[in-house]
Amino acid sequence: MMKKSEEDEYWNSSKFRAFTFDDEDDEFSRLKESRQAIRRLAEEDEDEDEVEKVSWSGEPIGSISWSVKETEASNQRTDREPAFPRITTDTPTLSKSQSGSSLSSLSSLFKGKTRGNFQNISETPSVRLFAPELRKSRTDTKDSDGEFSPEETVRRMQHGKAVSLEKFRSLQDKLLLLDSAVLGHHGNVITAVLIHLKRTLSKDVLFAELRSRQTALRHFVQYLTETRDQDLLLELLRSLNRTEDVALLQYREQLSLSDAPRRRDFLKTCLSLPFSADDLAHIQDQHDLLDRQILIEDSDAAVEREGKLDVFRKFPRKASILNMPVITTLYYCCLYHYSEQGTFSSPSSVRQTFKLSEKQYFVTALAARAKLKAWTDVDALFSSRNWLGFTRKRAPISFQRVVDILHRNSAPSQVLQDYIGLVDDPQQRVSLASRHRCHDVVINTYRDMKDRQLLLGYRAKVERGSAAERKIDELLSQPQIRWKN
Repeated sequence: MMKKSEEDEYWNSSKFRAFTFDDEDDEFSRLKESRQAIRRLAEEDEDEDEVEKVSWSGEPIGSISWSVKETEASNQRTDREPAFPRITTDTPTLSKSQSGSSLSSLSSLFKGKTRGNFQNISETPSVRLFAPELRKSRTDTKDSDGEFSPEETVRRMQHGKAVSLEKFRSLQDKLLLLDSAVLGHHGNVITAVLIHLKRTLSKDVLFAELRSRQTALRHFVQYLTETRDQDLLLELLRSLNRTEDVALLQYREQLSLSDAPRRRDFLKTCLSLPFSADDLAHIQDQHDLLDRQILIEDSDAAVEREGKLDVFRKFPRKASILNMPVITTLYYCCLYHYSEQGTFSSPSSVRQTFKLSEKQYFVTALAARAKLKAWTDVDALFSSRNWLGFTRKRAPISFQRVVDILHRNSAPSQVLQDYIGLVDDPQQRVSLASRHRCHDVVINTYRDMKDRQLLLGYRAKVERGSAAERKIDELLSQPQIRWKN
């Protein structure tokens, strides 16, 4: 057994120390000292803006963009953990003394200070959440105090930053904001300012100010048009004495009417609106066409139900003729009422009433009669007599286009051949004849050109023993033809 003096000497000389509850040099004590140092740093002077604090996202802590992102994160955590102090938005603005929960007071709260009154904050009705900020920059202080000029406000709106337009309360400030937005040439900003003015100004004042600001006026008219605010748009146009625009706006209402008789009656009332002479003529034609279509539709529907005409059985009507264009109406009449004269459904009556040109009538009638395979009617469209009494085929369009129309309506090769032969240009004629396999046209064209080599080359393309090959051999054997090669 060691003596008492030797035991004390051992513990005092050893590098190991005995455990005591009073020892302050352990890890727990060092942790307490670290926390005290952190608390002292957090309680330093708030006016030191030399050091910028940055979050994990790389954005300065306390900036607007950081606050917005923290707010979004707060909203997502509302159901899981206690939210940040909540502020009601029942009133437009809250002073710092009344709310007790401004961003600056929240900053002191999270730093461990007790500035302001924070009692019963969580019991305030929840509408909007504000993220805390540990240190406010001078820019954010300026934003919260509402010190931005109209030019700076417009610039921030152009960069997509949230700003409040409520601080522009006087008429002069609102007009300066509008003029700054127009000078910025940014359509979305101009529209946003106009929406604010529409909400905060009377209609008379707003219309009077827009009268001298044409760019803003055009944006406002477009905004009202897209939002379908017809009543306010009509009031605006009337105040500007734009009578034709008012008439046009009222005329457009007929586009939403699906019932044909109601639409016809509405068009009749539009004839009394202050349109120009040309516009009134178009509206009159539209009214007359719809009135004619209603008569034809009622009559043909009854005939089709009774089954009296073969054309309705062979080619049933696929759609109603109501509200169709005039060319479609003419095609319908050429299809079902081609031989009629002096009736509402007569093609010649439609042509004369609506002053259709010869080319419009010819193309429409050609397509309709080719659809019915009425080749006699098709041939009659081309017949004309000259002053000597001779009959020849002529058309107001090129015969190349005639061939295309006939081909789309599945015309037989013989019919195509007759009209391909009327094409003036030999190269185009040969090209069309080769495409549609009209051998006689190609052979006759090469014969007229007296080109023996082309005829021999084409002989190799036709079938062996066919009528085309025999015709070529017969032409090549005729000694009276003077071939040029």
